[in-house]
Amino acid sequence: MAEARPASATPAVDVFKLGNCSTKAIRTSNAPKTLFIVTPENEGTYPVLVFLHGYNICPCCYSQLLQHIYSHGYIVVAPLVLGVCSMYCRPDIKSAAEVTNWLSSGLQPVLPENVVPNLSRLALAGHSRGGYLAFALALGNANITMNLKVLALIGIDPVAGANKCMKSVPKILTGVPNSFNLDMPVMVMGTGLGGESMIGCIPCSCAPDGLNYAEFFKECKENRHGFVISEYGHTDMLDDDFCNKCLGTSIGKLMGSMCKSGKGDKTLMIECVGGLVVAMLMAQLEGESRELDAIVDNSSIAPVKLEVMEASQP
Repeated sequence: MAEARPASATPAVDVFKLGNCSTKAIRTSNAPKTLFIVTPENEGTYPVLVFLHGYNICPCCYSQLLQHIYSHGYIVVAPLVLGVCSMYCRPDIKSAAEVTNWLSSGLQPVLPENVVPNLSRLALAGHSRGGYLAFALALGNANITMNLKVLALIGIDPVAGANKCMKSVPKILTGVPNSFNLDMPVMVMGTGLGGESMIGCIPCSCAPDGLNYAEFFKECKENRHGFVISEYGHTDMLDDDFCNKCLGTSIGKLMGSMCKSGKGDKTLMIECVGGLVVAMLMAQLEGESRELDAIVDNSSIAPVKLEVMEASQP
């Protein structure tokens, strides 16, 4: 029988609610890729999160989710990373690395006066294909030297291909438990409906089994957290009008028709995903783990049904 551990201290911050930081949105092309940056406006020094979007979903489709994150005092840098081929991802991994390296010299000049990025407290996150890209980058697949150290990695319903015959390249999933050679703590989030098909009996889903969050979590080593938002789908953390914001509204509508959605309030889903990201950032970038520990101990404090995956580390 596992030894019981003490109950978590009462969290100081409700991570599932918006924070108090007033913020500013910035768009710049003075970088290796066009960037959507959101930053606190108040004077101070803030940790940084690089966020990678899903396939053909532009960063602005995540405005509500990113607002939740940066309102708690984080600078979020979301590059527009669009490969010609959804399966061959090496150019996009390299682009993500180039953007991350650019932060050292390029981020400070585009931020508001008296706002300073603390690049010694840097995290990497991504959704869907962007989650795969984040893992691939952290695993060293960019083929260029990274000049900044990533302290935390977050995959939001990551996906490594369309199906088992069409896997993303490089093929980072091995099927071997604990095989990822990562030197930072990891959080993996999944959705309960992401693996379900919207096209009857045709096996076509946005997050197919064997390539989705469950496999990513399995291949992570001990320092990992895993959560499943069981009653929601793969795109339910995006803005309501994301279909019209996607690069090519026909692509957005196709994705909207393929990805099964939950019946609950999407605002609560966004609060849940945003809160989990904030809890991970607080724990790994700021040394404040009470919020994350409390969620692991009692997932019912989340605004939607949340399952803690076995072997999540407190």
